Amino acid sequence: MEAISVFDMLKIGVGPSSSHTLGPWRAVQRWLAEDLGEVAPQRIELHLYGSLALTGRGHATDVALCLALLGEDPVTVDVDSIAPRVQALREARQIRLHDQAVAFDPAQDIHFHGDEALEEHPNGLICRAIGPGEQRREAAFFSVGGGFVLRRGESGGSGPAVQLPYPAQKPSELLAHCDATGLPIAALVRENERAWRNEAQIDVGLQAIWTVMVEAAYRGCHREGTLPGGLRVQRRAPKLCRGLLGADYGGAADAAAWLAQLRELKPDFSQMLRWLSCFALAVNEENASLGRIVTAPTNGAAGVIPAVLLWHHCFNAGATGADIPNFLLVAGEIGTHFKKGATISAALGGCQAEIGVSSAMAAGALASVLGGSPRQCLQAAEIAMEHHLGMTCDPVGGLVQIPCIERNTMGAVKAVNAAQLALVGDPATARVSLDDVIRTMDQTARDMSAKYKETSQGGLAVNIPVGLAEC
Repeated sequence: MEAISVFDMLKIGVGPSSSHTLGPWRAVQRWLAEDLGEVAPQRIELHLYGSLALTGRGHATDVALCLALLGEDPVTVDVDSIAPRVQALREARQIRLHDQAVAFDPAQDIHFHGDEALEEHPNGLICRAIGPGEQRREAAFFSVGGGFVLRRGESGGSGPAVQLPYPAQKPSELLAHCDATGLPIAALVRENERAWRNEAQIDVGLQAIWTVMVEAAYRGCHREGTLPGGLRVQRRAPKLCRGLLGADYGGAADAAAWLAQLRELKPDFSQMLRWLSCFALAVNEENASLGRIVTAPTNGAAGVIPAVLLWHHCFNAGATGADIPNFLLVAGEIGTHFKKGATISAALGGCQAEIGVSSAMAAGALASVLGGSPRQCLQAAEIAMEHHLGMTCDPVGGLVQIPCIERNTMGAVKAVNAAQLALVGDPATARVSLDDVIRTMDQTARDMSAKYKETSQGGLAVNIPVGLAEC
């Protein structure tokens, strides 16, 4: 059985896209480490194919490639330094590799092959090193969604093989383990995570994920202005946040102070709904600005899970500190089943593979921390995904802004609704299981036209002309 860690589903990285930004970044890092050894070539070329080429500029793929060649890592890079560093590279037209100068001009050496696709996957990248006498060495990589990268010839997996105490390829197998052990999903997943890391490392990792989620929401709620890319999309989260906190709100010193202030509020139903949308908007407006976020399970859907978790943490009276790691464990586990049984790549499955999956992850996790049984948690995930089936990926201008940012708010609302429906229902009488809906999602993805799979060749992407010339 395929073993995928929660920490592979919830990765810390930089926006705007896990498949088009984080994945290519990781691919070039692998290539530099595995192929170039200690001898620097004279020149480097990078070739993008399929969806990576068609929407790569809008998704900052070229920026990610530059940062990888500069030796930066998406987890640690100073996001405020990205623009000046990339501009400096464009002017210098060379990088340093093994203390040698290597020619690399982003304008000339990043090639977008929008009319070609590599056979294995729509998100293809060929890295080419050119040496004396035009000798070439190259390798092909595929960004398969959620920041996962495969080299040509590889298949699946998330690192070294491990033996999990409770392996599960399908949700029904996960449920069988819960039945046999009496463990809730979060506890069972924690046992599996020990195959990769010890208890302290699990806790530190989950806290790091939560910290990045909160900081992304905080930054998004306090940064005014227009999103980059040419569509002139205005940030909406700051205005919404100020309106909810009142005319006297003068800002918060940091994310912790802001979070503490939110937990003192007593919002009514309408205000709670607006906060849910505000959190989702804030995170994805940060994502669209190359901010630091958590793939959950992708960057384009990065706002759903933090929005629902923040909403629960701030406004549900029974919320405890233990809910945070448990929520993330359950959400991550549910995401692994969509990756195993279908896809989390919009280039393969449309937006159902991003917003749909994130909504299902959040719904199951919310049901769990609200006291739901394992069956109710999986039923919540099923309900959320059932009502995202067939959702297309049609980013206007190739940017992760329209309709992507608002779709995160919709995914968060559906997640909360799905959890509530599951908690008052009887899973034993449900006619559709999570296994069924994952299988259906996979079939739907295979049947969907390629123009609705992150190519910007259909849907809203061809019907909203404003600003496209500038994107």
